[in-house]
Amino acid sequence: MRIVVSGTHASGKSTLISDFHAAHPEYSVLGDPFDDIESEAPSSAASFVAQLRVTVSRLRETVGEGSVISERGPVDFLAYLTALEVLGRGDGALLSRAQELIESSLTHIDLIAVVLLDARHPIDVPDDEDPELREAMESALLDALDDLERTGAAPPTVILTGSPGERLTQLEKAAGL
Repeated sequence: MRIVVSGTHASGKSTLISDFHAAHPEYSVLGDPFDDIESEAPSSAASFVAQLRVTVSRLRETVGEGSVISERGPVDFLAYLTALEVLGRGDGALLSRAQELIESSLTHIDLIAVVLLDARHPIDVPDDEDPELREAMESALLDALDDLERTGAAPPTVILTGSPGERLTQLEKAAGL
């Protein structure tokens, strides 16, 4: 099973992946693509496009591996680019060019697990983490997944909520583990 864990920044993705890998060490972990790029402006359209390229490349390179869990997937970066547009900080040209790359890479994913912000289990972020973008991205992510589902382009998707333990249990169930 090839799983992508999606969600806005500081939503619990890394914790979920760490917990999942501890319980299922046979899975290869593809970490946050931000760690593999050089960017002085982490919340810029150019940074998100660079991360998209890393993500798509990783998914293609590991296509022969059966057990992979990835932090972030192509739809995450569609959502970030869309959120930047909504906030008046985007580059429409980059967004339209990224769309085709995003859709073509979805065939390499068996399950998208979306980690939502949860008021019952908040993760506070400082202002330099761009809380406005965090909220806008989550909304854009859910809209993008709805649009992909309507067109039949989305892989199966599960929305994860609750405590870290509850999220892990929901992910394992969705993955058939």
